[in-house]
Amino acid sequence: MARYGKAFKDRAVARLLPPESAPVDVVSQELHISAATLERWRAAALAAPDKERIWTPAARMQAIIATAAMDEASRNAWCREKGIYPQELELWRETATHSLENPEEASQKVQRVTQATRRRVKELERDLRRKEKALAETTALLVLQKKLDGDLPSGRGRGHMTALEDRRIIVRHIDEAHAAGARLVPACKVAGITARTLQRWRTEDGQVLPDGRPTSSRPRPAHALTEEEKALMLATANAPRFADLPPARIVPMLADEGVYIASESSFQRVLRAAGQNRRRGRARSPARHRPPTTHVATAPGQVWCWDMTYLPSKVRGQWFYLYLIMDLYSRKIVGWEIHEQDSAEHAVRLLRRVALSEDIHAKPQRPVLHGDNGSTLKATTVLAMLNWLGIRPSYSRPRVSDDNAFVEALFKTAKYRPEFPAGGVASLDEARQWGHRFVAWYNDEHRHSRIGYVTPSQRHCGQDVDILQARHRLYEMARSQTPSRWSGNTRNWQPITRVTLNPERDSVAQAAINPRDNGQVAA
Repeated sequence: MARYGKAFKDRAVARLLPPESAPVDVVSQELHISAATLERWRAAALAAPDKERIWTPAARMQAIIATAAMDEASRNAWCREKGIYPQELELWRETATHSLENPEEASQKVQRVTQATRRRVKELERDLRRKEKALAETTALLVLQKKLDGDLPSGRGRGHMTALEDRRIIVRHIDEAHAAGARLVPACKVAGITARTLQRWRTEDGQVLPDGRPTSSRPRPAHALTEEEKALMLATANAPRFADLPPARIVPMLADEGVYIASESSFQRVLRAAGQNRRRGRARSPARHRPPTTHVATAPGQVWCWDMTYLPSKVRGQWFYLYLIMDLYSRKIVGWEIHEQDSAEHAVRLLRRVALSEDIHAKPQRPVLHGDNGSTLKATTVLAMLNWLGIRPSYSRPRVSDDNAFVEALFKTAKYRPEFPAGGVASLDEARQWGHRFVAWYNDEHRHSRIGYVTPSQRHCGQDVDILQARHRLYEMARSQTPSRWSGNTRNWQPITRVTLNPERDSVAQAAINPRDNGQVAA
């Protein structure tokens, strides 16, 4: 008995159901499936609960014809009934229009696309060859690491004395990795040595030399402490007046008396050699405590959140990278960029541009920038730029995946919009054009549910208070006109006065709360 996949069944049933409503006999002949089987599939689909409809090309064409004579309101109502967005219907119409273009224009367009495709293929081939070399090198280095871990004892590193047999094993494994495609410098780095060390280990005829340090002559340094000086230092440290003091106190006290015996480090070294450098008392080494990651924003420009996400490309395995900075209080996207590579330089440039556009140099308090623990966001160049701008970095807690929830929610909003290119974008310019459209919609048109259904731009400029007050007056007037329809108070249109990021510490959140402020709190 033949077995058919779910996607194949859905496409077959979609042709049998409206709007296409193809005859069962026709679909049976095209798909080579019995009519009884198709009838059974259709009956099961009609009996099942409603689900997302699969729009076949014929169904899309019928939808375009059915809505061609409708006005905009009727077309929007039709789209709600069928469960699609007006943007999808408009995209279907544009696709159908392009398919009916002039043959000569279409041929020229195809020729241009073909030329661009050939150039792209050449670029991809070069990139593929480069990646194949990199893959071969990575594989060789991984094999080298595995061999070295299995054949050599732990504790290898710079300055470590290596036995002759271990040296021969390291040299042999490095030669094998080099022959498999790995470069010499990375292979030596995996082995814990430098290329210069490998060169020094070998003779001209390829033989491996033993370590010469055990047999080398080491004369006593001329400035070494004598036994008499060491005895004097021990006697001084154990004198009654210095018995409870560390060398850090002993040396300055002797200097005040005009006496110099040795430095603090020399005292520490001699005491350690004599076994007299143990920690005393109840004091312990200071522990490092991580600063709290709870931040409360009561106005724009106090806390920023940023992250990076992937945008799909039409080329499998290739991605575009969206860098984005959002103001926590207003939810406004204050800066964004899309690039072909993930690099800390892009993050640095975005930070500098946002700092200029938001004019943080004129503000008495610089914002806090919260992000996850990604390598790009914690790079040295990024930290240097944050220090130069006076912005304090903040990072997610270890093993906590939702510490940057505001930006993650924004990314979900972007990727679930009907305009999002789920099938991938063809070029960097197309990705940036989509970014411009989405940011304009999000900042200036999107009524955000967590800030009282005002746009992020309105809240960023301080217009949300007047808008929410006007809504409250309107609701009060509506209740006064028909009080029987209102069983309680009107809708709460109080502005959100505080936004808390990661409210893990109640004391931190309470410190930013004004007792006289009756506004709402968002977390």
